[in-house]
Amino acid sequence: MKISYNWLKQFLKVDWEAEKTGELLTDLGLEVEGIETVESIKGSLEGVVIGKILTCNQHPNADRLKVTTVDLGNGEPVQIVCGAPNVAAGQTVPVVTIGSTLYDAKGKGFKIKKGKIRGEESLGMICAEDELGLGSSHEGILVLDDAIEAGTKAAEVFNIESDEVFEIGLTPNRADAMSHFGVARDLRAGLLHKEIALELISPSVSDFRVDDRTLKFDVEVENIDKAPRYVGITISDLTVKDSPKWLQTKLKAIGLTPINNVVDVTNYVLHELGQPLHAFDASKVKGNKIIVKTLSNGTKFTTLDGVERLLHEEDLMICNGNEEPLCIAGVFGGIDSGVTNNTASIFLESAYFNPVTIRKTAKRHALNTDASFRFERGIDPNIAKYALKRATNLILEVAGGKVSSEIVDLYPTKIEDHQVFLSYEKMDRLIGAKIPRETVKNILASLDIKFNSVTDGGIGLTVPSYRVDVTREADVIEEILRVYGYNNVEFSHKLNTSISFSDFNNVKIENIVATQLISQGFNETMANSLTKSDYISLSEMLKEEHNVVMLNPLSSDLGVMRQSLLFSGLESVIYNINRKNNSLKFFEFGKTYHHFESGYNEQKHLTLFITGKRTKNGWNITQKKSDFFYLKGVVSALLQRLGIQKTKTTLTKNDVFSEGITLSLGKTKLVDLGVVKFSILKEFDIKQEVLFADFNWENILKIGGKSKVKVSELSKFQAVKRDFALLVDEKVTFDEIYNLAFQAEKNFLKEVDLFDVYEGDNLEKGKKSYAVSFLIQDNNKTLNDKQIDKIMQKLQLTFEKNIGATLR
Repeated sequence: MKISYNWLKQFLKVDWEAEKTGELLTDLGLEVEGIETVESIKGSLEGVVIGKILTCNQHPNADRLKVTTVDLGNGEPVQIVCGAPNVAAGQTVPVVTIGSTLYDAKGKGFKIKKGKIRGEESLGMICAEDELGLGSSHEGILVLDDAIEAGTKAAEVFNIESDEVFEIGLTPNRADAMSHFGVARDLRAGLLHKEIALELISPSVSDFRVDDRTLKFDVEVENIDKAPRYVGITISDLTVKDSPKWLQTKLKAIGLTPINNVVDVTNYVLHELGQPLHAFDASKVKGNKIIVKTLSNGTKFTTLDGVERLLHEEDLMICNGNEEPLCIAGVFGGIDSGVTNNTASIFLESAYFNPVTIRKTAKRHALNTDASFRFERGIDPNIAKYALKRATNLILEVAGGKVSSEIVDLYPTKIEDHQVFLSYEKMDRLIGAKIPRETVKNILASLDIKFNSVTDGGIGLTVPSYRVDVTREADVIEEILRVYGYNNVEFSHKLNTSISFSDFNNVKIENIVATQLISQGFNETMANSLTKSDYISLSEMLKEEHNVVMLNPLSSDLGVMRQSLLFSGLESVIYNINRKNNSLKFFEFGKTYHHFESGYNEQKHLTLFITGKRTKNGWNITQKKSDFFYLKGVVSALLQRLGIQKTKTTLTKNDVFSEGITLSLGKTKLVDLGVVKFSILKEFDIKQEVLFADFNWENILKIGGKSKVKVSELSKFQAVKRDFALLVDEKVTFDEIYNLAFQAEKNFLKEVDLFDVYEGDNLEKGKKSYAVSFLIQDNNKTLNDKQIDKIMQKLQLTFEKNIGATLR
């Protein structure tokens, strides 16, 4: 939010430097993120002086140029070549001196240098008004009043205004400070605490009057809960044109573009007092009637930006006498009812709308306007009529016209001030220090908080309605503390802490897993739990009815809570790929959220993402692409580290994989892993293979870390490795071979590995070849050839009998 220091001084005659004022505002909770110097004309016409043209002669080498001598008030006339058709001797003109800088309409500067034009020396520049930024005319040089003395600075003649603008990072709770008057009100309280008493000057509306009653508008509010207060008035015989310079300067200082005098006044009052207003062209309001109501779902309405929008049944609308929409209440006006250059009369609206209603509508239509910004945070409901009078007076001042109706003020139930009791004991406990009671009372009074009752134990208070964020005792204490100054509260050097209960074993297991993954080159990520609702269409296992939907989403991309960690992980993957980081290893501990018939459900997961090469590039490293078997090795190593062994492998039923498996222990599913479908990757514009593993972390915690670890002495005797090339049916899996091997030989068989698979020529149709190695070892003695052959024969017979395998 931008606050003009010059504008602020209209309400509070503070003479501090901007930096010092910014520090106080920050201490008060209105954090000043920066201070920018703004000039009504860029460069403030530095180096531009008033000159008197003494002579003006035809240029000897150019028909359209004149050679002039100009008195700049320093006793040394200079020669300047000028091409303006209206230049003549005796004129008083603005002159840009050598070394000065002019700025074009885009703010780009160019320096005036000594030079020759067609052979004649030129020591400056006589300017047109557009070249100085004083207007748009370029028909000739700007001729001024002869009464102005030569040498006078142009900045003094044209009243160039320099301003300092605060960029305030306003927190959502501080709706009361969303205006220059609101900031001035807070600043006054801070100054009073520093024993600097300044009067808070509010704009006077005492001269407001009704001229006649020739343009009466009826107003009807059907939805009192959505529009608790609605105020309006008509103004006729006005002239829509450009705003006067003072008004344009004020708006430009805070980054607003002037539009016309009527619209500019509504914007001015909004930023002055914090009350949004809207002006309707009265001639376009059918029936001279305003109806505040909702319309049926799907009603079409075109807003000021030319976009046709479909209304929701809960959108509050301002309609005409035929119940046709004119404006989305508190958010955005309609294209057919706004003020134009042909407007001669207006209906001016000032209202208080329900903040929740406005917020939902603004988010629903992805609109963020200055009006909605204020309405959805909660404005002062009791300022609507005053702001309307203020705007009316300003419109009459800049656009002429007359007030043609009484003020219509529909306010059936007044919004009352908040009643709060402040306990001294609780205040001292929360602050951790005892603030003098008189200081507390002075601070509360400076914040316009009134005293109902005062006792030894505390104060009964009435908090003004514009402080929508101060409704509890703790809020009042916070107000006292921010004005008193957090830095002024003494603190003890003694450190106190509370120990909360936590399942240390679960944290320990997470740390074990994270440490192992990091040692393998993984990076931990943390994605937002809010995501796009469209993602559920990428998997048939995700159901729309299971979405946990946000009532007031920040955007359509953050509308629901995630049912899977896959999609937020893929967002991180493509983010890195787009920045030339193509080889990735990510892991994330996170939750999924579901809304089942039985209620809301949260499930914790650990997910792994792998894509690209296994290791970083290096001159002495042979690069290998990450594949399914690499992912399986990482997953298996994690399970083994947690003492989870003898898992069962089955084909996964999860449809996010093009190929994948599920690892289970008994009937408990532990992890799904595999290659993500290309159709899903395509939605994220990922063109390389991505491997994904999804651990059911709650099941892992139930099982992991609870197995007893057996420690045995390393064998002193040599192990023997033997291989089989087994010809099996193509449906046979290595998992079957692995399990059959250990069933056949439990004592001496230590390891079973698959080191080659062949499917192709020279094999029967429907067959494949597995090359399997077996590690055999006796812990107590060295095995001889006879014993080894016997074990291998037993394995061969087992394979032949159970899976029909033959040796190649």
